[in-house]
Amino acid sequence: MTLSWDDPILIALGLGAVALGVLWRLARVLGPLSGRLAVLDARLTSLGESQQQLAGGLGQVAQSQTQVIGLVEARLADMGRYMGDTLAGNAQATASSMGALRERLQVIDAAQAKIEALSGNVLSLQDILSNKQARGAFGEVQLEALLADALPPDAYSLQATLSNGRRVDALIHLEQPLALDAKFPLEAWQALTRATDDAQRAEARRALSRALRGHIRAIADRYILPGETAEGALMFLPSEAVYAELHANMADVLRESFAARVWVVSPSTCMATLVTLRAVLKDTRLRNEARAVRREVQLLVEDANRLGARVAKLEGHFAQVQGDLSDIRISADKITRRGARLDDFDFAKTPE
Repeated sequence: MTLSWDDPILIALGLGAVALGVLWRLARVLGPLSGRLAVLDARLTSLGESQQQLAGGLGQVAQSQTQVIGLVEARLADMGRYMGDTLAGNAQATASSMGALRERLQVIDAAQAKIEALSGNVLSLQDILSNKQARGAFGEVQLEALLADALPPDAYSLQATLSNGRRVDALIHLEQPLALDAKFPLEAWQALTRATDDAQRAEARRALSRALRGHIRAIADRYILPGETAEGALMFLPSEAVYAELHANMADVLRESFAARVWVVSPSTCMATLVTLRAVLKDTRLRNEARAVRREVQLLVEDANRLGARVAKLEGHFAQVQGDLSDIRISADKITRRGARLDDFDFAKTPE
């Protein structure tokens, strides 16, 4: 049998062989590709699951982010309120501090004005202390202020004149009046404060001792009068510094003052002494009042005794009057009985 390329069977067989070859080759190509497709499908499945997990995680993250944002906003609001309150408090504190600072500045201004005025007063005080009479008046004024603060007005007299004609700065009204006189040895004290070496200080201290001894003797001679004043007197030093120097370095002067019964006092010790004297005055007044009460009680007892005697005498008079009244009653009863008998008497039966 002769085959021709125009034969349809041959053409069909050729086409079938070609198709089988193509299919075989396609099968060889698609074999690895199907495995890869399976792997790719598995990976796509895993990727879908991962995507689902990622979506859930993103939801949780979004929820957490919302919570965090809410917390941050709340914290920011709290912080804003705190900062507002703090700023308001700081503003108020600053305003208060500024007010206090302004008041202190005013106080400082007032103090500065007082210092300026005081500087002028210091100059005038130096002028006063340079004059003996003015210096004496300065000590008297200070002493008068202490007396006014410590004692009642009727407990002392200022510039009292004694029987010897001497005038004392103050006289305290005790049972025996106590003299109190102010002394201020300013020149000797200034010399001591200006001394620059031991020799000058020793000489100035001797001069101060002489001045103090002179004042002590003058007070003892002038203001301690037997039978008129107390057995001692007080010398008032208007300077604590002079008083301290006396007690620190002048024991001999103190012994002489004790022997002369002149007790030296400073402004501080004078106030303590006056307070003690006030207690003594109060005790003295209480004793005087007790004596007055005792006298009044004695007079009252005497009056009661006289009243008792007069009552007894009056009782005697009452007894006598009572006896007289009893006698009068008896006489009246007799008169009544006689009148009754006369009333019962029959005058018709009387013979003519």
